[in-house]
Amino acid sequence: MRQLSRLVSLRKLAVPGVVGRSVPVGSIPFPPYPTHLRQYSTPADGSHSDFAPKAREPTEQDLELAIEEMNKDIKENRVVLFMKGEPKNPQCGFSAKVVQILAAYGVKYVAYNVLQDPLIRAGVKKISNWPTIPQLYVDGEFVGGCDILTELHNNDELKDILKADSK
Repeated sequence: MRQLSRLVSLRKLAVPGVVGRSVPVGSIPFPPYPTHLRQYSTPADGSHSDFAPKAREPTEQDLELAIEEMNKDIKENRVVLFMKGEPKNPQCGFSAKVVQILAAYGVKYVAYNVLQDPLIRAGVKKISNWPTIPQLYVDGEFVGGCDILTELHNNDELKDILKADSK
């Protein structure tokens, strides 16, 4: 180890602009040669095109069609969960907690990953008038998010809501 540190301290660094002599490594605090900042072109709004949205913004008509499809699915399926991620791989702690609660009751449900499509994410919030995700629907009715489901579960009220499905 001593030999390595000795070799490093003896090594000299050739510095451009300093002819005929070498300078020990680490003894020059700043480069002795001019440095220039590169200027890159940016759009008028100050952002770079790499940060521009890649997909078009959904229209109000797109959102209404998505809401119509989600309402249809909510009516056709007894238990529907809108969550971040999938039941086997939740992408947030609140979604994971709701999945665990439903698993405790052995409930079969349809899950939608709101991270896959911004229309689903925006649409479900508009349907329920509830700002957060996950959201659980049972028999076509909005039950609540993680906090409400946790409270219902802790008070033994959730089993009554889900009992018809757990038979």
